[in-house]
Amino acid sequence: MTMVCLTDFEKYAKQHLSKSTWDYYEAGADECATRDDNLEAYKRIRLRPRILRDVSVCDTRTTLLGTEISFPVGIAPTAFHCLAWHEGELATARATEALNSCYIASTYATCSVEEIAAAAPNGYRWFQLYLYRDRKLSEQIIRRVEVLGYKALVLTVDVPYTGKRRNDIRNQFKLPPHLKVKNFEGMFQEQTMCHQDYGIPPNTLDPSISWKDICWLQSLTRMPIIIKGILTKEDAELAVEHGVHGIIIDCLCEIVDTVQGRVEVYMDGGVRTGSDVLKAVALGAKCVFIGRPAIWGLAYKGEEGVRDILQILHDEFRLSMVLAGCRNVAEINRNLVQFSRL
Repeated sequence: MTMVCLTDFEKYAKQHLSKSTWDYYEAGADECATRDDNLEAYKRIRLRPRILRDVSVCDTRTTLLGTEISFPVGIAPTAFHCLAWHEGELATARATEALNSCYIASTYATCSVEEIAAAAPNGYRWFQLYLYRDRKLSEQIIRRVEVLGYKALVLTVDVPYTGKRRNDIRNQFKLPPHLKVKNFEGMFQEQTMCHQDYGIPPNTLDPSISWKDICWLQSLTRMPIIIKGILTKEDAELAVEHGVHGIIIDCLCEIVDTVQGRVEVYMDGGVRTGSDVLKAVALGAKCVFIGRPAIWGLAYKGEEGVRDILQILHDEFRLSMVLAGCRNVAEINRNLVQFSRL
């Protein structure tokens, strides 16, 4: 089978992963309305190409927090990569390093932060963090990733409680016995793991998380702090006031207009083509991050599959740029897009 676009990898993954694994990766919470709307949102945006611009040379490079990457696509934090491929996050890290992009390692990884760093020692990595009722758990892993050279903390703020994932409940989803959330291996007593919630004891997440915890994190580390899960301009403004360095969102225009370049804004959700990337950057995203497509690449051929996913997006993004009359990322702006009235 010739893999031409990301949906080819999606079809392959659906055919080859077990039903419970596929359902875990593919579903969202409740009716999956947000997941579906993320996909449809890009289809409502139309491009306004400029012509006769001499696009014989095109530069796709950009920067994240001052570090250059090959194009504005990174790997979002997603859990349990070893369910899709035996090397799991190690393969994802190596692929991202090879394409000179950014990999956000998940707290819920099936490889440890140390193993990921060793697998791709020259890779550009951030770490995605939750805050737990036992703050020592969060503090310990922050210390570990800082020593290992991870370059930023990505704090997930929109999950004070785990959402109702209907298919996971129906499938009674659990990690198989040979897999663990490696970052917390040995940190919980055996009896607490009898009723696990996605690999860790239930009620571990701290629902009392608030803006004061941003200050607490800043007191622990010199790593830049990025907030993942902001959806409103009001919270975007509060994020800026609290000194964060970036925000990852799926509600772009309102937030870009609010922060006015004071922090970097990244887009997470629904990206399936290079033209999607172009549209997000035109609307003000510094970079987009892909989640499910990386899993599909893993399911196809591990590291090689993730590299294929990133390379296809890179090539499609470059083609979309030149067809729109853009010679470098700096030339991509909001004049390039309009919203469909359909």
